[in-house]
Amino acid sequence: MNIEKKLSHIEFLNREYNVSHLSYEREMAFFQSIKEGNVAEAKRLFKPLGGGEMGKLSRDSIRNLKYHLIITVAFITRYCIEGGMEMEVAYNLSDIYIQSIDRCRTEDEINLLHREVVDDYAQRMCILRKQNRYPKSVTICLDYIYDNLHTKITLEKLAEITSLSPAYLSKLFHKEVGQTVSGYIVKKRIEAAANMLKFSDYSCLDISEYLCFSSESHFIQMFKKHTGYTPKAYRESFFRRRADNNNA
Repeated sequence: MNIEKKLSHIEFLNREYNVSHLSYEREMAFFQSIKEGNVAEAKRLFKPLGGGEMGKLSRDSIRNLKYHLIITVAFITRYCIEGGMEMEVAYNLSDIYIQSIDRCRTEDEINLLHREVVDDYAQRMCILRKQNRYPKSVTICLDYIYDNLHTKITLEKLAEITSLSPAYLSKLFHKEVGQTVSGYIVKKRIEAAANMLKFSDYSCLDISEYLCFSSESHFIQMFKKHTGYTPKAYRESFFRRRADNNNA
């Protein structure tokens, strides 16, 4: 069976068994909540494995769940490293949990372990975030920026929600974060764009519009400035590396 036939077969099975893969936005929000140490949000977005939103990676139902949980652990590990968790700690945790997944024998065991993984990583990131705590007004700004990357964000709006003057907030933010407000917003939008390039098939135009860049050309210019790649080259490089790893 060639690749095209396999794709058609999987699409048929997904329709037949009412499989609808998790939306990109919800998946990213789930992983981001763990990265940010937002335990409550991670619990809210948590969904047990085994529902109609899973692709079929194996004909054996338990093995299928195990594969999906291993993928989840891999994503959580990478997100937490990006969020500041020590690489050695993150990968050691990953190894421990993947070994535990291998020992699971039932769906209930797998889903209990799934909850444990999410809670453990989220709690660790929460502690890490508190160790690097910013003043409350700056934390409010950081949270607002994260939640609103897809809308226009102004210094005036941030000043309004923190009850500070724009001038004072600008100085405080730069002092605590080490970047200007506008520079930080662009950085976070570029990070979000990089994830969208890696994990979705959205076009440059779609991404630039979703993340509120003034134009597609402006998005491409800023992306290259921050990453050294054009969006197209970045996406191609990611898939090339992934293919090389799969073939290794």
